[in-house]
Amino acid sequence: MDNTTPDISAPHAPDAPDGAQPLRQLSLEQLRRRTSMKWRTFPEDVLPLWVAEMDVPLAEPVARALTDAVVLGDTGYPAGTSYAEALAEFARVRWGWDGLAVERTAIVPDVMLGVVEMLKLVSGPGDPVIVNCPVYPPFYQFVGSLGRPVVEAPLGADGRIDLAVLEEAFKRAARDAERPAYLLCSPQNPTGAVHTAAELTEVARLARMYGVRVVVDEIHAPIVAAGTSFVPYLSVPGGENGLSLMSASKAWNLAGLKAAVATAGPEAADDLARLPEEVSHGPSHLGIIAHTAALRHGVGWLDAVLSGLDDNRRLLKGLLAEHLPGVGYQPAQGTYLAWLDCRDLGLGDDPASVFLQRGRVALNSGTPFGSGGAGFVRMNLATSPDLITEAVRRMAAAIA
Repeated sequence: MDNTTPDISAPHAPDAPDGAQPLRQLSLEQLRRRTSMKWRTFPEDVLPLWVAEMDVPLAEPVARALTDAVVLGDTGYPAGTSYAEALAEFARVRWGWDGLAVERTAIVPDVMLGVVEMLKLVSGPGDPVIVNCPVYPPFYQFVGSLGRPVVEAPLGADGRIDLAVLEEAFKRAARDAERPAYLLCSPQNPTGAVHTAAELTEVARLARMYGVRVVVDEIHAPIVAAGTSFVPYLSVPGGENGLSLMSASKAWNLAGLKAAVATAGPEAADDLARLPEEVSHGPSHLGIIAHTAALRHGVGWLDAVLSGLDDNRRLLKGLLAEHLPGVGYQPAQGTYLAWLDCRDLGLGDDPASVFLQRGRVALNSGTPFGSGGAGFVRMNLATSPDLITEAVRRMAAAIA
């Protein structure tokens, strides 16, 4: 593999011709040959813009690393710190953060299973876990299965953290439990808000004031719009006792190659040291190879995707204004997801079901995202402009 160090400081690549733009390279016919969840859950007449898979070819450096491993028969158990080292270098160059210390990391099977393990370290059975709703549905599922009650601290009307609401939730949790925790989604899924340094600093201050431990899901960290900067939670003042989960899986479309990195702030090192050794057996060795190659050598590919996502956000805004003016949409600062307010369409709490049944477009229903999700749908923009255009056409026809 090429060992040269790529320039990973540029937030986006310049506009690329269609042949070099990953979001424009695959036809609908090619995509329908895939056997993953996105393309096999619904009948073939349904256009799937729902689950978080991207309609892109694999980044060439990742494909090459996997092919080399298979040819070598390098398909054993994971070992070493290559993934954490690659992530630390990516964080240093991309975000200007040199605080990701490899000695305070651990490999975990994926972000959500890592979240579960972190919550086991800093809370006990019955201790509440605070979330900002609407939020990624597995937060409710995994936390509930862990035996921790979920406490909602709703986002503001702008889709951002309402600090007064969050403080009240922290205050109640601290009064009622010994070891409350806060599961933060950053960047936020589904709203796409990218939390600022000031917001995160205030979160950290409140968490320390009320004795709430922060676990943060930062899986979408590399996916931000032009002009937006991602801020790692562990980098802000007061975040030193936080625990973070990061992965290359979303940004490089590697969900089927399981791996993630758990990182502890300096004051949480002893907590992470108590992580059971067997947890590190869960990640895929091929996953770690793929994620490491993506972080080290796939950044040019990522920047091309980010440029295409910027285009798709603008495209969707124009299409909705023209064909579905009753749908509220604010292009997100992060993620490749669009959170669409369909409440004025009169389709009830679950407009996604209407768009599926009448329009043959699969979107995520807002109701599983918790309070504040009724009447919304989530659309996946990591696809071609043609498919986004066809999806909006079908959605408009469904309510005509």
